[in-house]
Order: sequence, then structure tokens, then C-alpha cells
Amino acid sequence: MEFPGTITVPPETLMDMIRSYCRSLDEHGFEYIVLVPTHGGNFGPVTTVAPDIARELEATVITLADLDEHMALLNEGLDDAGIEYDQDVIHAGAAETAMVLAIDEGLVRTENIEPGPDGDISPARLLSAGFKSITENGVLGDPTRATTEAGEAIFQNVVETYVEHIKTERDAA
Repeated sequence: MEFPGTITVPPETLMDMIRSYCRSLDEHGFEYIVLVPTHGGNFGPVTTVAPDIARELEATVITLADLDEHMALLNEGLDDAGIEYDQDVIHAGAAETAMVLAIDEGLVRTENIEPGPDGDISPARLLSAGFKSITENGVLGDPTRATTEAGEAIFQNVVETYVEHIKTERDAA
């Protein structure tokens, strides 16, 4: 692992965990199970396992795993808070830092915030060569632009959008 404190779970383990959680929730009578990844590396495994587990269960499995949409929602939240900033690949930059600030400002050591590379970042390079090939500190973008208000706007934007997706799927079921 490239950075201290990093914890990783192999995709196969994540998919097994999702299967186990879904089976348990189904066994307890849940009618709907919503899968919402928020870490870029988890979107693929969630998308892969969802159709298989959905066919196995009584419950309806709703998957909200469109990485491009998720990134757009985060950027739109920044825009809604008056921060003109758009990052295609988000990792510890303005959006994620704003979200943590909105949860608990004490969790962000603002005196230690350092920007990382900004602008066009190759997702293919990230996946093949790793974060260290692009960023020395693990940050992509500029977390100094983050505000608590932006984090609140991001959460509101994501929640409202995802609730609408869930309602649409539930009503179609």
C-alpha cells in the first residue's frame, strides 16, 4: 500500500461481504436493499456483484453505482456552495474534505492540508501505476477550497438525487 494508514480490501472480499450483507437483510425480511458505493475503487465490484445477488434474493436490489454521476454530484455540490471547482477524479480534494468538515470539523487537520495535482488526471494510469505515480501526498485536487457549507451542499445534493433514484426504482418494481 502506497500511503501510511491505508486499508485495502480486495474486490473479491468486498463482493463476498456484499453478498453476505444482502443475504442477511433478505433473510430478515427487507423488501429493498440499496447498494451505494462512494469510493471509486468500489464501484466496479458493486456493479459486478449486484445482478447475481439480486437474482438470488426475494428483496429488490437497487444499485446506485454510476461513478461519473457520483463525481458530478460532488462537483455540483461545490458549485451550489459557490465554489467554482471541477475535478474529474476526486481523492481527498475539495469535495471529500468538505464532506468531512460537514460531518465533524474536528476530524480535519486544516494546518496539515496540502494540495495535490490538479486538472486532467488519467484514471487508467491511477489503476495501472497507482496513486504514487501521480501524487506524492495521496491528494488529487485542492482541499484548501473546502468549506463546511460546501460539504453540506454536497450531502444535500447526493441525498436528494439518490432518494429520487430509489423512489423511481421502487415504484417501477
